[in-house]
Amino acid sequence: MRRLSLFTLLFLLPLLSLRAESLFSIPVTDIDGKAGTLAPYQGRVLLIVNTASACGYTRQYAGLQAIYEKYREKGLVVLGFPCNQFGGQEPGSAAEIKAFCTDSFQVSFPLFDKIDVNGPKRHPLYVALAGPASPVPGNIKWNFNKFLVGRDGKILSRFDSSAAPDSPAVVQAIEAALAAKP
Repeated sequence: MRRLSLFTLLFLLPLLSLRAESLFSIPVTDIDGKAGTLAPYQGRVLLIVNTASACGYTRQYAGLQAIYEKYREKGLVVLGFPCNQFGGQEPGSAAEIKAFCTDSFQVSFPLFDKIDVNGPKRHPLYVALAGPASPVPGNIKWNFNKFLVGRDGKILSRFDSSAAPDSPAVVQAIEAALAAKP
């Protein structure tokens, strides 16, 4: 029985690390059009958010920036992924989105190119975050959904649009993720 447990552990460990690495190997394009992956954020706690500039929740940019500033030295990175799938609330170009975020909310956390978070053109990142293999599957319902990802690339929590970035539930989850051993 002991050998079977050891064999199972040895077999599953590579699969678990492959899944974590695969999140960090997902291709993304930043707001300036530079192609890359999430690899630079490996080992950090990620708060991944689908954003929009003309939404009732747009003021959450201020809260996201504040959370980023408060916890970035401890290892948190907020990643903003603009999306125009909900009421056409992100119609601008990448340059317009970047200007709006920096001018209106002094956003300094990483922003990325506009993507689809649902449907047949769902970005691979959102397939990983919300697809059937995710621990928190299901379509994104609106702008400013938040996914908390641990340093190891595992999805820890999902928060809907109404959860403000500085809400007790979000802050508590971020602090727990930052305190966890990688």
